[in-house]
Amino acid sequence: MTEATTLSSAVDEPAVTQKRWLRTAIPGPKSLARQARRDSAVPNGIGTVLPVFVGRMSGGIVVDVDGNQLVDLASGIAVTSVGGAHPAVVSRVHEQVDRFSHTCFLVTEYDGFVEVADTLNRLTPGDHAKKTMLFTTGAEAVENAVKIARSATKRQAVITFGHAYHGRTLLTMTMTAKNAPYKDGFGPFAPEVYRAPLAYPYRWGTTPEQCAHEALAALDDLVVKQIGAHNVAAIVIEPISGEGGFIVPPPGYLAGVQAIANAHGIVFVADEVQTGIGRTGAMFASEHAGIVPDLVVTAKALGGGLPLSAVTGRAELMDAVHPGGLGGTYSGNPVACAAALGVFEAIEQDHLLDRAREIGELITRRLHALAAECPWIGEVRGVGAMQAVEFVVPGTTEPSPEATAAVAAFCHHAGVLALTCGTYGNVVRMLPPLVISDELLEDALGVFADACRSLS
Repeated sequence: MTEATTLSSAVDEPAVTQKRWLRTAIPGPKSLARQARRDSAVPNGIGTVLPVFVGRMSGGIVVDVDGNQLVDLASGIAVTSVGGAHPAVVSRVHEQVDRFSHTCFLVTEYDGFVEVADTLNRLTPGDHAKKTMLFTTGAEAVENAVKIARSATKRQAVITFGHAYHGRTLLTMTMTAKNAPYKDGFGPFAPEVYRAPLAYPYRWGTTPEQCAHEALAALDDLVVKQIGAHNVAAIVIEPISGEGGFIVPPPGYLAGVQAIANAHGIVFVADEVQTGIGRTGAMFASEHAGIVPDLVVTAKALGGGLPLSAVTGRAELMDAVHPGGLGGTYSGNPVACAAALGVFEAIEQDHLLDRAREIGELITRRLHALAAECPWIGEVRGVGAMQAVEFVVPGTTEPSPEATAAVAAFCHHAGVLALTCGTYGNVVRMLPPLVISDELLEDALGVFADACRSLS
């Protein structure tokens, strides 16, 4: 337990009690009024999980404009992992804004950029010489990882995997597996992107060991026979799939993927946008598999709520790109860099890697007990504070997006912010802030359990 009962996140405002508390229906009247303005000003193409407008965030609580206090099991999709207003982040951001808000690192330099790069060089797996380039979004960083791999290898082909999600730009949309809503109607797509099947133990129909063996054989066939290894620049994989359903690969699989890459001089890229920066109980999910990627992509939690992403990799690969080949007007914005340094401080001072493991143990214990009584739960899976439940039609492995939507809606109306995901739309994922208290998490899991029981 790392958090006090109350946390204050703004000057001259009362502290937010870390309890779920509903003053109105969800969404409340003030949110509904704002929604009307939103509908007239913002395009329909951007969806919203829960149409409430946020007034404040503190610890594990989201306070909406109606005064409702919702338990946060989303963290802005794994972004606010240290909470929405951690003092270490807030103080550093204020200090930086008082000095200057931006100066493009391509024009004039500043310490924060280098400090974040040094920290990532130290924390990412492996003791080899590394360098880091900062960007703005996860998709931007993934694209640049591909650029770096292509520049270093003088090859073009990129291999991604089933159930992958890498972003919404042209290249990363192409690399993403799921069609709707991310790709539908947006083609033609980028060339030289190929897809291997992902080892998905629950849906493979064999043992985890056989699943890993067969998936690796399919990857090897794709690399050697279908593309030609001499044409492959990079293999890009999420150590745990994010949007695809929080799929945890079977033991040995990720090491096998890296072995194939190493055997053919292919750059092995770990997309740690959602899994990185402490989410799984290690600083990077790659550590659980004992792998050392050539390039590591980070974003989301890195900036503590501000747009910041990075590619960290072997120095010789990072230096393969000619001067001027990497960059961007907002790449490594100084305020975002200050926030990132606050995130690293919070993780260390609050022992949040340990806390992520504790959260995982608590959630796993509760969900496995629930699965024993709820026939709609096909599988409980995850690592650390990255947990998920896959819903199926009872007695089968047929995905049940209807049950998933019903559970999420129940949680939302009861004041628990939950997210769905999965290629088949049948997974509820849990990404609580790492500063959430046991009491608040237990309360949210109780609501989730009631939602699952309501299916019967």
